[in-house]
Parts: sequence; structure tokens; C-alpha cells
Amino acid sequence: MIGYLILLVIFGLFVGALARLALPGPDPMGIGQTILIGIAGSLAGGLVTWAIFGRGSGSIVLSVAFATLIVYLIRRSRGGSLTSPGRYPNRR
Repeated sequence: MIGYLILLVIFGLFVGALARLALPGPDPMGIGQTILIGIAGSLAGGLVTWAIFGRGSGSIVLSVAFATLIVYLIRRSRGGSLTSPGRYPNRR
């Protein structure tokens, strides 16, 4: 169980980092947020694959695509755009 959780964190970090690299511009996120975005993107990709094909055959490409979409939605919620991350939460 511990090994599974460690692999989940490493995979989440890998997918989240690729998603952040896919969008130009800096992102004011920590490593924990990057891991959570990677895990959420993998979960969303797996659910969509399961709903369409009826089996769990998600791929890394689909996971990164959904994680990139999540990063973009976070940027939009901050008032940013595709290339600009928007306002930083701790700055005025």
C-alpha cells in the first residue's frame, strides 16, 4: 500500500510537471499543487477512457492533456490567459 502511494505521488508529479511545461509562462504553484494536478488529470483521463471504451486503458498522453486543461482552468480562474498566469494570489 505504501509503495502504491509513493508511485502515485511520483506519477502525479511527472504528469503535473509535463502539464505545466505544456503551457507557456510561469505558474505560481508549489510541488504539492503540481502533484495534485497530475493525479487529478490522470483520474479524469482514466474516467473518460472508461466511459468511452468501457475498460481502464488510459494513457500518459491523455493524463497530461487533462492535467494541462486543469492548469489552464486554474489560470482562467485567476484572470489569466493561455500565455499569462494571471494575478499571483499573495501579491497585490
